[in-house]
Amino acid sequence: MSGWTIKLDGSELPTKEAAGGKAWSIARMRGLGLPVPPAFVIGTKACLAFLDSGDFPAGLAEEIDAGLAWLESETGRSFGAGEKRLLLSVRSGAAISMPGMMDTVLNLGIDDAGEAALAAETGLPGFARDTHRRFLELYASIVLKAPVELAGDAPPGDWRAAVEAAGGPVPASVRDQLLATVRAVFESWNTRRARRYREHNNIPHDLGTAVTIQAMVFGNLDERSGTGVLFSRNPLTGEAEPYGEYLPRAQGEDVVSGKFTPLPLDAMATAEPEAHAALLAASDRLEREHGDVQDIEFTVQSGQLYLLQSRAAKRAPAAAVRFAVDMVAEGRIDPATALSRVSAEQVRTLLLPRLSDGATDGAAVLATGEGACPGAATGVLVADADEAERRAAAGEDVILVRKTTSPDDVHGMIAARAVVTEQGGSTSHAAVVSRALGRPCVVGVGDGAVAKAGTVVTVDGAGGLVYAGTLATEAPNEQADARLRQLIEWARAASPVAVVDFAAGPDGFDVDRALAAGDAEALAGAIGGASVVRGHALANDDIARIARGAGATTIVTEPVLPVLLTMIGDAA
Repeated sequence: MSGWTIKLDGSELPTKEAAGGKAWSIARMRGLGLPVPPAFVIGTKACLAFLDSGDFPAGLAEEIDAGLAWLESETGRSFGAGEKRLLLSVRSGAAISMPGMMDTVLNLGIDDAGEAALAAETGLPGFARDTHRRFLELYASIVLKAPVELAGDAPPGDWRAAVEAAGGPVPASVRDQLLATVRAVFESWNTRRARRYREHNNIPHDLGTAVTIQAMVFGNLDERSGTGVLFSRNPLTGEAEPYGEYLPRAQGEDVVSGKFTPLPLDAMATAEPEAHAALLAASDRLEREHGDVQDIEFTVQSGQLYLLQSRAAKRAPAAAVRFAVDMVAEGRIDPATALSRVSAEQVRTLLLPRLSDGATDGAAVLATGEGACPGAATGVLVADADEAERRAAAGEDVILVRKTTSPDDVHGMIAARAVVTEQGGSTSHAAVVSRALGRPCVVGVGDGAVAKAGTVVTVDGAGGLVYAGTLATEAPNEQADARLRQLIEWARAASPVAVVDFAAGPDGFDVDRALAAGDAEALAGAIGGASVVRGHALANDDIARIARGAGATTIVTEPVLPVLLTMIGDAA
């Protein structure tokens, strides 16, 4: 055995670097005795070996077979045979969370005989047929790179013919399907969207992804089944209340795809109160264990709760600040940890202009949806991610509008000032990625928004509104916000360089004037060892770094908190 795979039975906790964050969380939750379907993981080093050679490393296929045998013993089910079929979830998972950037295939292991067995076991032939269709659609999209939409009332033979016509045949053997899927997940590490996301977030390209292989549970089984996402606190506002969505009779891909608009979590409390109570208890426990706000994926199968993943929640800038300050006040983290959870970019986003008082008086509302990331931005609606990237690079302010977003739209989301979608809820792909990027976002505005491409609009990500035209905005003051003031106090104590605002700062070398007379490359020499530097240009991280490298010990600029966080990060 070469150690390519790891059983996630909770007896040991692998590192995130070896097993990826998803598998790490499964092992952690199993160790805590929480309800998690059994799983094993193909580690990141196997991915790196595959990407290096173009083939599975020696011994990996045999270890996958051993992992399948272990899953069969854990579940009492058989993979590709027997009356009780083992179906699999095959999911990517890097050491650093990259939500929605890589690939997943669900329901793997079902074929015609498997569908018949599942129908006989559950007495629900419609569920078995729906599960079969879901697998073929995902396999076609992820493995064969040929997305298809299969008619729900057609026989499986017609489905396979449609898939084969689009992208090639589906292997007859479920084991061959699994190995092909593992290859596809490995390869998804280097897709354009994944590389762009890593570059935007300064994530190294040489980490690789793990592949988690887990026994399926079915949120689409019956009236007492469903799936959803829970945040232990509100990731939009930072409010210390559980926040989430629930979609009855569905699988997880239905929620994140944005093709369906889930119900508020209260709907689960009404439909399945015991599972809801167990979910909230698990959420509180996981937040305490990790000392951070959790994003928990779950499924309810016939009233029984299963947890599928728990990870640190992606959060809007305002929520990041509130989480950090509140959790220090609650004694859960220290100020140094709080500072590490707020980025300079998040603070800059928080201090971007927002709608002025009275700006919306008499303004025409073009669309109304659900606010998924706060903030205001103005630009022209663009319906294509490539076009959004191109026009933004040319200096135009653009708002990306899509029916839903997918991982293939990430480069357009990065380029856009804000994001609007016709479908989806606050846990959809558009919402989660927008919060990670700090882009104002409104989701679920309904049909017709894409048709308005070319219109100049103002997006209010807090109110969930899209206004016609350009509305007046105003920039917030960091000193007017009590939580930002608290972070500034902690940051000044931790920073290797003093950073003060213009009113409090002493006179010093004028960086703005020096840049007007020369360029950034000559700046270090011009500073000439001055200990105090002043200027608006120092709000730029690169200029602040040059000044520090040239010997400055006091930086006078505004706003101060982003520069303080950058200096602390550089010194870490």
